[in-house]
Amino acid sequence: MSEGTEAGKGFARWWQRPAIVPLARIFVVLVCLTLVATDGWLIWKAREVQLRKAEIETSNLASALARQASDSMKKADTVLLDLVERLEVDGVEPRQRQRLQALMRQHVYEQAELHGLFAYDRDGNWVVNSFGEVPLGANNADREYFIYHREHPYDHGAHIGLPVRSRISGDWIIPLSRRLEDAEGNFAGVALATLSIDFFRQFYATFDVRRNGSINLSLNNGTILVRNPFREDLIGTSLARGHIFTDLLPEGPAGTTIMPSVVDGVERMFSYRQVQNYPLVVITALAKEDILADWREDTIRQLTVVGALAVLLALFGFYLLHLIKQGQKTEVELTATRDALRSFNRRLEQQALEDELTRLANRRRFVHALNDEYARAMRTQRPLALVMFDVDYFKQYNDIYGHSAGDECLRAVAELLRAGQRRPADLAVRYGGEEFCLLLPETDAQGALQVAEQIRLALENLGLTHAGSPWRRLSVSAGVNVCLPQPLGVAVNGPEGLVQGADKALYAAKAAGRDRVMLYDERIDQLIG
Repeated sequence: MSEGTEAGKGFARWWQRPAIVPLARIFVVLVCLTLVATDGWLIWKAREVQLRKAEIETSNLASALARQASDSMKKADTVLLDLVERLEVDGVEPRQRQRLQALMRQHVYEQAELHGLFAYDRDGNWVVNSFGEVPLGANNADREYFIYHREHPYDHGAHIGLPVRSRISGDWIIPLSRRLEDAEGNFAGVALATLSIDFFRQFYATFDVRRNGSINLSLNNGTILVRNPFREDLIGTSLARGHIFTDLLPEGPAGTTIMPSVVDGVERMFSYRQVQNYPLVVITALAKEDILADWREDTIRQLTVVGALAVLLALFGFYLLHLIKQGQKTEVELTATRDALRSFNRRLEQQALEDELTRLANRRRFVHALNDEYARAMRTQRPLALVMFDVDYFKQYNDIYGHSAGDECLRAVAELLRAGQRRPADLAVRYGGEEFCLLLPETDAQGALQVAEQIRLALENLGLTHAGSPWRRLSVSAGVNVCLPQPLGVAVNGPEGLVQGADKALYAAKAAGRDRVMLYDERIDQLIG
């Protein structure tokens, strides 16, 4: 009985220690921070969803408008082809000219996109048009499209010229023209269909691009034909220096990007699409501010509610702590909660040193290990090797097979690196993206090259298909750097130099054609420099 009483007193003394209440206070703070952090993560995910919806919206709109532009051009071009045939076969005698003029009027009347139809002789003089009488002395030999057809005898296709003002109505028009030839194939003039920019302006105005969005129809060289919201001063100006025309269009006919506009500097989400069969590009854009406007309002409301809830939770928690001092039972429950929280934190700390996808060490753990091994190598005067790997053409792999397959690809490479850890001190790391590292203490250049080559060959033997690679299989490039750290005070570059050298060697391996292993030396520095 006496032993039980003493044990109970000992437990009570332990439970009533002053450290218990501060720990409980920390717990309350962590719970509030966890609530706020969880809400912040949900808010961020909602932002990503909002941007993804906007990406789909702008991409679908660009696709639809590209189809509309293609259809409009095709209809006008079909009329133009018929006009060319009639002019080249039937000629332009007064009787044929009268019939042709009536046909031109009919086409313009039936197609809302058409502003007018024209035919010019080899000197640019007006022959016949859909408006009626030919103005006295009218000549279009100075127009860009006329000069183009006169100077390009082998181009018999349709040509979309620079936007100009009509010399009859004064309206802005898009010229679509074809070359006329005589029986010997010599230049005989130009047949022209003009499309009304006002038609496109009114059509684009029916789409809701919110407050600061825009729609652009441009030539392939970046010349603006139509823009919504409509600004007459922008017609004929160039977007050629923009990121879409300089970098993105040469890589693919369609895509989406977020960047500041070259017109007004507003940050927008741009979706672009090449118009099929014609040298035109449709660009639709929503301002990032407009895309996230609703999200910001929801975020403010959500943060207000969660903040109030966190404050109430904190007040209640600290009040509860006051009560905890008066009740042993409540203290026991808080102790159990504290232990659970500590265990949870230990798990989080362990996870913080491991890459979630590949289960290799992450970059944070690598930095610690590199510093430790470098210091050890300096003490023992033993070499320290680092191999950096990069999956070749990984972006193309993702584009072809999807991100899930890309993740599987990274896991497969990670398994090969894990197998390359022959000793307890060796460390395989996912450095970032498709880049990996293998830290090899007490390993010279020959040994590091051998390990790297074995891993490269192992991946080659796996024979993972990669249609975007020249070898039709998955491959890696590797850069090797080995250092022998000097005594303290003599070392110059330290661990960073080891990483930089391996990275330069990797760069050299990729520049040399990929799917190979290269050792860092001074010649690589000279080559890169």
